Amino acid sequence: MTALAIDIGGTKFAVALVHPDGTMTRRAELPVGPDPVATLASLVRDTAVADLTGVGIGSAGPIDSVAGTVSPVNIPSWRDFPLVDTVRELLAGLPGPRGVPVALAGDGQCMALGEWWRGGHGGSGSRVMLGIVVSTGVGGGLVLDGVPYLGPTGNAGHIGHISVDPRGEPCPCGAVGCLETVASGPSMVRWALANGWTCPAAHPDAKALAADAARGVLPAQRAFQRTADALASAILTTAALFDVDDVVIGGGVAAAGETLLAPLRQAVAKQAGLGFLRRLTVERTSLERDAGLYGAAALVLPSEERTPHRGT
Repeated sequence: MTALAIDIGGTKFAVALVHPDGTMTRRAELPVGPDPVATLASLVRDTAVADLTGVGIGSAGPIDSVAGTVSPVNIPSWRDFPLVDTVRELLAGLPGPRGVPVALAGDGQCMALGEWWRGGHGGSGSRVMLGIVVSTGVGGGLVLDGVPYLGPTGNAGHIGHISVDPRGEPCPCGAVGCLETVASGPSMVRWALANGWTCPAAHPDAKALAADAARGVLPAQRAFQRTADALASAILTTAALFDVDDVVIGGGVAAAGETLLAPLRQAVAKQAGLGFLRRLTVERTSLERDAGLYGAAALVLPSEERTPHRGT
């Protein structure tokens, strides 16, 4: 059995072949580029094999899992884009992989599911996991007893569009004060530049901001504290609704490690009230950039073939 896993992000697309034992092969990644469909076609053409079990897609949202469409906030040219049908058409043009099932879920949902399967949380007995992708945008997803909770449209757990500041900035989604307006990489950089940060690099980005925060540059540290406070508010709102055991953070901003996680854990501890909220743990993904690919594959690999990994 082999799954073709596709991870659609705001700035990059990734694909891989994934097997039920967790083996990943033929992994490839490309920037979205000016023509996202051409980028996707190139990756699928170079990665797909004849004996596919199915295709799992994790995409930045919002999505419509029933219609098979996506409208990633950070890919303006894709609005109600028929992603599932497009992938089917791409496969139809290749020798071999025709008529296989194609499943779609949010990228945050897939990150959470991949972490539960291959990151050790399923093997450690986690019942309810919240996964959060903090990158060009902010996405999320829930795994309940090893099963992704998608909701009727596939958007359950989309934590990036919980309002954390009713008087905050307008969000591209149309609402105001969403978590994404504070915690996404571009939002953090914009705020830092407007509040005294002078970036030493030619092109300011979240990586440069994290490096300066780690060096003790005050405006950069304040940007990460502001993000940590907003993330903690959204996490605890979700935890109060779903009685969450574990929170796993992935995405490019999470690559800052303890620069983000230390103030985030402190903010969660400070804001948590009820005892069941104080028990939740917050960790960075152990799978780095592969968590979403593992989760996408898990959408189409039979569950009885996927034994949760117990980690090391």
